[in-house]
Amino acid sequence: MTSISRTLVVWLAVPLTLLALAGALVHYFNSVAPQVLSVDRRLKDAAAAYSAAPVPRPAPAGGLRYALREPDGRVLAGDPALPAGLRDAAEKPVYVNALEGGHNWRIYSTGVGAPDGPLVLSVAADLGTTEAARYGFLSTLLWDFAQLDVTLVLVWIGIQLGLRPVRRLRDEIAERSPEDLRPIVESSVPREIAPLAATLNRLFRLLASSARSQQQFIANTAHQLRTPLTGMLAQLDLLIGDPAALPVRERLAQLQASVRQLAHSANQLLALARADPAANLAAKRDTVNLADIAAEVTARCVDRALQADIDLGAELSAATLRADPSLLDDLISNLVDNALNYTPAGGSVTVSSGYAEGHAYVSVEDTGPGIAPADRARVRRRFVRLPNAPGHGSGLGLAIVEEIAALYDGKLSIDAGRDQRGSKMTVIFPPAAAD
Repeated sequence: MTSISRTLVVWLAVPLTLLALAGALVHYFNSVAPQVLSVDRRLKDAAAAYSAAPVPRPAPAGGLRYALREPDGRVLAGDPALPAGLRDAAEKPVYVNALEGGHNWRIYSTGVGAPDGPLVLSVAADLGTTEAARYGFLSTLLWDFAQLDVTLVLVWIGIQLGLRPVRRLRDEIAERSPEDLRPIVESSVPREIAPLAATLNRLFRLLASSARSQQQFIANTAHQLRTPLTGMLAQLDLLIGDPAALPVRERLAQLQASVRQLAHSANQLLALARADPAANLAAKRDTVNLADIAAEVTARCVDRALQADIDLGAELSAATLRADPSLLDDLISNLVDNALNYTPAGGSVTVSSGYAEGHAYVSVEDTGPGIAPADRARVRRRFVRLPNAPGHGSGLGLAIVEEIAALYDGKLSIDAGRDQRGSKMTVIFPPAAAD
């Protein structure tokens, strides 16, 4: 992942390093060049004086070394250890540098007239030790790089201070829950990232509008489906009880069962749609008591349990959450519905709620056939029903439970009941979801 701070420092470090190196070189040449120019004038004057002097010519004074050579390099006078000048110096004066004994010598070579032909005169001056020059260059370079390091540290600090508003915006968005679509206060962000905040606010408004539209569509669909299906079931109940319908009562009973199954499937599909995270971005989060909702669901199912000869009971303790009460009603209703479907006559279903180790939970335990450990992962998927499942369910019950639990970071666990009989479905919610 690319870092803005690192990128800025790298882009600054490279040119600043090159500038520091160039500055050290310029400083070095600025300190050496005047000395070299002064020595060059001195060597040239000494060579001119030597050339104009009468024979025998005196050696140049002032600590200068000299050598008079024939064009082939044979020394006629002076210091034979002085490095030789270039062969073409007889035609054109040249300056060269030579290193000898740790000293840097500046040598001026030029042609000198003689009766037997031109000779080459070389005059040399000591520029000093190479260590001194190298020390001066390295000390300048070291100081420049020390300044560069301090500059980069100050730049890094400045970048970090400048990016604090960006980090605050990042932390503010990261701390929000997926359902928190409040707009960002654009006046609290720097001008440079105000367009980003405005874009995020437009996105939040779009998501909230989309979630509201989806919720409205689900509500309208539920109304349009449930109303005619409820009316159809009521008419079928009346028709089956009519003596005139006796010849076709069996067919009407089959039709009634099919319509009931259709109504159940429609309700489950609508519950699954309502549990979709996209439809709950703008959902309300009220403080609700799991015990109250579980008690309502249990009361609604008492008649059904009595008709099936099932002992339906509740062991409820208060457990509060911040959630949509209608979604929690769907969650518990599907757990109880599954338990009643699979529990045979004479069995029992127990609904419980409360806290366990600081976690709110709701649990439904039955004495049905149970679910084998190998099938517990498979039954969570949509439209999956076990081969021995009674009735004509749609296989959406546990999928709905898991979808709703996930909205509040809850977790569905499937275990065996007491004495390894039946099943125990438990949904545990994290402490963060508690009120």
